[in-house]
Amino acid sequence: MVLPYRAAAAALALLPLPAFAASGAEAPILPDTSASAGDPEPDPDPDGDIVVVATRVRGQVETAVPPIVTLGEEDIAAYGAGSLQSLLAALAPQTGTGRGRGGGAPSVLLNGLRIASFREIRSIPPEAIRRVEVLPEEVALKYGFRPDQRVVNFILKDSFRSFGTETEAELPGAGGFTNLSEEMTLTRIEKGSRLNLTGTLERRSPLTEAERGIIQPATAGVATISTDPKQGDFRTLLADARSAVLNGTWAKSLGTGASIALNGLVQRNDNHSLNGLNSVIFTGPDGSLTQRTTLLPAPLASRTVADTVSGGATLNLPLGAWQLAWTADGSRVSTTTTIDSRADLAGLQTLVDQGALSPTAALPAAAILPLPAGIARSRSDSATTLATFTGSPLRLPGGQAALTVKAGFAWSALRSEDSRQLAAPARLRRGDAQAGLSLDLPITSRREGFGAALGDISLNLNAEAHNVSDFGSLSAWGAGITWGVTPKLTFAANYIASEKAPGLADLGAPATVTTGVALYDFTRGESVLAAVITGGNPALKKERQRDIKLSANWDLPIGKETGLLVEYFRNRSLDTTNAFPLLTPDVEAAFPGRVTRDNAGRIVSVDQRAVTFAETTGSRLRASLNFGGAFGKPDPAARRGAFAGMRGGGRPNGAAGSGAGGSGGGRGRGPSADGRGHWNLSLAFTQELDETARLVPGGRVLDLLDGDALSGAGIARRSATLEGGGFYRGFGLRLSGTYAAGTRVDGSGLPGASTLRFGDLATFNVRGFVDLGRMAKLTQRAPFFKGTRLAFGVNNLLDGVQKVTDQTGATPLRYQRGYLNPEGRVFSIELRKQF
Repeated sequence: MVLPYRAAAAALALLPLPAFAASGAEAPILPDTSASAGDPEPDPDPDGDIVVVATRVRGQVETAVPPIVTLGEEDIAAYGAGSLQSLLAALAPQTGTGRGRGGGAPSVLLNGLRIASFREIRSIPPEAIRRVEVLPEEVALKYGFRPDQRVVNFILKDSFRSFGTETEAELPGAGGFTNLSEEMTLTRIEKGSRLNLTGTLERRSPLTEAERGIIQPATAGVATISTDPKQGDFRTLLADARSAVLNGTWAKSLGTGASIALNGLVQRNDNHSLNGLNSVIFTGPDGSLTQRTTLLPAPLASRTVADTVSGGATLNLPLGAWQLAWTADGSRVSTTTTIDSRADLAGLQTLVDQGALSPTAALPAAAILPLPAGIARSRSDSATTLATFTGSPLRLPGGQAALTVKAGFAWSALRSEDSRQLAAPARLRRGDAQAGLSLDLPITSRREGFGAALGDISLNLNAEAHNVSDFGSLSAWGAGITWGVTPKLTFAANYIASEKAPGLADLGAPATVTTGVALYDFTRGESVLAAVITGGNPALKKERQRDIKLSANWDLPIGKETGLLVEYFRNRSLDTTNAFPLLTPDVEAAFPGRVTRDNAGRIVSVDQRAVTFAETTGSRLRASLNFGGAFGKPDPAARRGAFAGMRGGGRPNGAAGSGAGGSGGGRGRGPSADGRGHWNLSLAFTQELDETARLVPGGRVLDLLDGDALSGAGIARRSATLEGGGFYRGFGLRLSGTYAAGTRVDGSGLPGASTLRFGDLATFNVRGFVDLGRMAKLTQRAPFFKGTRLAFGVNNLLDGVQKVTDQTGATPLRYQRGYLNPEGRVFSIELRKQF
């Protein structure tokens, strides 16, 4: 049902007209046509739905490609998140991409405009958000991003004030460590200006191999002494970690749609790991072998201290019919790693040979000579600036064309040195000048009445060029077409061709050696403890990428919040930069000199610095299904509050007021503003069609779906994610899960080698929360509970871990449960208070 004129006009007063929203100018103040106190309230439809005829929301993204997901205030509340960072993590099934390029983290907008960095908004409370839009990768081009990430647009309320704290504790079901965190956040938002200050402290205690029952590899024919200290007590699976972060953002509206924002962050991370004990194998007078371990001079350890300083600035400025977004961001990360060296124990064998020391006797401290610890230092600097112009250069019969032009410069530098290396300190610098454009051309349009029988068809053309100081010229170009067959069904096709240079860290990070790392040798079919070398590789090459994406987005006719997105991806890359792959016989043959073995053929050390693959290809299908809706009985009190907000003289719901917990005093913008509950469920399924790699030119093509592997457990043919839950009158419940089908990694076929089978793995996380501030009777009796939320969670609810077996059905030592998932099932409790 459509609301009467006065109520509809009051709703319109809450929203800007389209022309002003597009340009960023201030919306005019409409006359106050709100109903008087004596006017009757509008009657809702029998099913509780409220229909309001109104214009678009200020900050909403205008694009021919429909959003994948749109969340209102009640939808956001249903997630029970404490910040935009945690809300974005909960939205991972919707924001993740299937393009197969990197981690797929989304690009982020605020009120439909670029920001310098996600740091600028990551600590804003979700209560300050009016709407969230998740948009497909094609929209990224409109804002100067590359089209390999989805886009998330957060739309702020006009006014919001809060000061809050969040305390969380995590405890594993199997014990062994604790994780404690405390965060305090101050937020002020008023008419486009905002202030956000956040301080975070976190501490995680260490977890050792002994606390997870890790079985240590034994050397055949070598005796041990039961009274010696155990290696597992002095090797950590999880480091002792501490972090402190201070993050602040100040933003100011300059009027007529212009704004400026400044952000700064300082952070320190301090990690302390244990790498085992000094040990020696004695050869006795009778030729027997005895292994001894000692606490002298001290257990082997490493400590890494990383200090980060970051700053950013954003300027959004309307220039006539065009919009300028200028961003600048810079960071410096200084890292110092101290690594204990193994002591010189050669004098102990001399004493045994002289008969002065029994192989089983107490070890004399005087014969154990400590060596200086190694120190590795690195300093990474980065600075970027980008100017993006968006506007409409011409009008076609199908509508306004949209053009985005960008230009910028990125500078990065890496300085590294290691006291254990003879090579001179590394000093690398890179400058990257770039320019690009993206042009959207409307071909047909139902709204414009041009080719309406064909629906809405638009074409995108994009290109960009880079001049990289240490790699020369790089280029990228692409094209795409979007066909809106009906308002509820849209098809899209895109092609991307691009070139990519390796990162400076991949090229020049300091070489470090870590001893006692557990590895699995597929050639011999055994687990070993070996030295691992990590760092940069200056011989890496320029990567060339070719991607195709086809998609269909359909708003299903089974409910008002149900959508289906089906996508097909095809990737091909030449000369790709990769982390050192799983140590299979093919890998060892392709990269000679990376593996060092002793006379018996056992691995002694592995050089795991980054490598270049000659070619990789892959294709996959991905289907995403999103459901949602209201449930429960309407609450008359909540319904009256919603209509009262609509008649509030032009102030949107959520504007500043006396609402408890800083939530702004209103929550009537969501689909369940009448007091009913709201639920949603997101499912995503991926089917890998093919995945291949050629490590070196002319080498064998590896089928990564049929026994070959480059990392971890190989690539699962099928995987799925789910995330869903509901929220009703202060009570919320969320459930998330992931599934990956089993894989196998073939052995070398040599004697002793074995094929490994990795079983199916399904994990589930559950989280329940109670928003005590929404319980009127409780807050009347105990005002402290205003703005208070209590949450309980269980990660890895079923304590699932992937089962790995060899051909005999046994689990190799390298794939023990404690190595694969040291945390196990983890319980958490969280107390959040908004003042």
